[in-house]
This record gives sequence, C-alpha cells and structure tokens, in this order.
Amino acid sequence: MAIQLKPVKSQVMVITGATSGIGLTTARAAARKGARLVLAARDSDALDQLVTQLRADGAEALAVPVDVGVREQVEALARAAMERHGRIDTWVNNAGISIYGRLQEVPLADQERLFQTNFWGIVHGSLVALEQMKDGGAIINLGSEVSDRAVPLQGMYSASKHAVKGFTDALRMEIENDGKPVSVTLIKPAGIDTQFTSHARNYMKNEPELPAPLYAPELVADAILYAAEHPRRDIFVGGASRLISLEGMIMPRLLDKFMNLFMFRQQQKAQLSAPQRGDALYKPGKQGLRQREGGRSSKVHEHSAYTYLTTRGKPVALSLLAGGVLLAAWKLSHGTREHHR
Repeated sequence: MAIQLKPVKSQVMVITGATSGIGLTTARAAARKGARLVLAARDSDALDQLVTQLRADGAEALAVPVDVGVREQVEALARAAMERHGRIDTWVNNAGISIYGRLQEVPLADQERLFQTNFWGIVHGSLVALEQMKDGGAIINLGSEVSDRAVPLQGMYSASKHAVKGFTDALRMEIENDGKPVSVTLIKPAGIDTQFTSHARNYMKNEPELPAPLYAPELVADAILYAAEHPRRDIFVGGASRLISLEGMIMPRLLDKFMNLFMFRQQQKAQLSAPQRGDALYKPGKQGLRQREGGRSSKVHEHSAYTYLTTRGKPVALSLLAGGVLLAAWKLSHGTREHHR
C-alpha cells in the first residue's frame, strides 16, 4: 500500500523530549506550520510554559508529562492524543540523554537508565504509535552520527543509538511486509548546539564538549518536518554525520586510530567538572526552554548543503556532493597514514 503523508499544517503530531534542544525547536517549527501538537517531556512546568507560549501565538498544543522509559506513560500519551484529536499522523521519538566517561567507570544503574530513555523510549513510542496509525502516518526516530560509528567516552550512548538504528530498520521491514502505509525514518544528526552536554551525566575530570563541526538545531527540526511529509529511510543532518558514517564503513580501523588521537581530547573542555554538577539522567534539567546551549568554542553552522541536497536537491548536484564526501574521506585516510609515518 502506498504511503501518503499529509502536509504538516494538516497533521496531528506527537513530539517527545519537547522542552529543550531539538524537540523544542521542532515543536516551535511545527506550530508555525499549523500542526496540532501533543507535546511530551518529564518537566511538567516547562511543558505548560511551552504550551502557553504556543497557544498565545495561535497554535493548538497539548502538554502531557511523560517519562518515555515507562511504557504505561507512553500509552497514556497516545490516549491523550487520540481523545483530543482522534488520530496521530506523525510521532517523533526525540527524547534522549548521554553519559560521558569510560565504560568501566560508569555505574551499571546509569547505563541501564540511559538505555531506558534512549532505546526503550523509542521502542515504546514506535510500537504505541503504530497501534494508532490505522490509516497511515510517519514514525520518526532520532538516531545520531554515532548510530553508524561509535565514539570513545560516550560508549553507552553510542551503543543505544546503534540499538535504535537496528530496531528502526527491523520495524520498517516488518511494516513494509505487512503492507501498512506507515513510513519509518531515522534521523542522524551530527553534533548539534543544544543542551546535550549540560544535560549529560559526566564521569570525566573535565567538562564535556561536542567536537566541531556543530550545526544548529533548526536543521534537525527541518529534517524532521520534511520526513513528516516525505517517506524517507534515513536523513543525515550535517555533512559531517554522513562523512563519519562513510569512514566507519570504508576504513573502520583507521578511524579507530584517528579517534584515539583526537576524540579523547576534543570531547573535554579545559575547565574542570564541578563537584555537584547537575544533569538530566534521572530528573529533568531545570534550565528553562532553551533551544541552544550557546557559548561554544567552535562555529555553529546554520546551513548544511549536504542535508539540503539529499532532501530537496537535484541528482547531479547530489552526485557531485557525494564525490566530495568520498574525497574528504580519502584525504582523512591519507592524512592519518602520514601522521603515523
């Protein structure tokens, strides 16, 4: 059965992790396009504040406090959407969290909690959404550039995003085999200027940092809303994300060596981590409705030619861009070999 997705302006859209970063940016962008929103997060005060703002601007929005790691709460989210609107057109599984530190130094309870949010939250959301999408719709899951290639010091986060990719791919095949008109898209952002590092639990001596290049959360929101209208298997947000994926496939061992040389240092700031540093692993962060972290040492890119061309570009331009990405991967390989001589 062919998948036919409605324009965003005609959709009922559920978004988890809606009170900060990518989720908040997507909620505001979808509201501007006219979508009817059902927004979920753990922080009920922040949710109410967001919904009040959106309604003041003429949008229709409903706040539903939810911990996505708890299946019953995700089911309650779906019921709230169905009771209010009678259908769900797009479900965006965005909620997520990270932990910085060597795997042997991160307590098992923290590792399990991360998976409860990052992996099981997406499993719960996807399967609950699918139950409601009798007439079709879009399930959009937030993966990462580390869905294809793990990085050190965020090992469990990398593992969870690998698991998200595996689950998403398997779910897509089963839906296609059943002939259901539901698209399943995996979004793979590169480093994004959000509260990712300040929300993450940290077991390093220094404060965590996102290595360059960094991109604006608006680019991810745009990719999500594109996938809500156009069935896509996956979308890389930022050329750096696609490059990391290609390098991981073409030269995995060389990339191991490159990351050992640079990624331990590049993921840490010069400043020491505060002894009573807060995070959002078990409780929501209390930093207000913020789309961006700001104060980065590296430039934040507001545009991505790669993402634009892969979603809206022409075939010839896309072929040239793909050639450029492969050339960049070769240059990195050559440069790393020269470094070891």
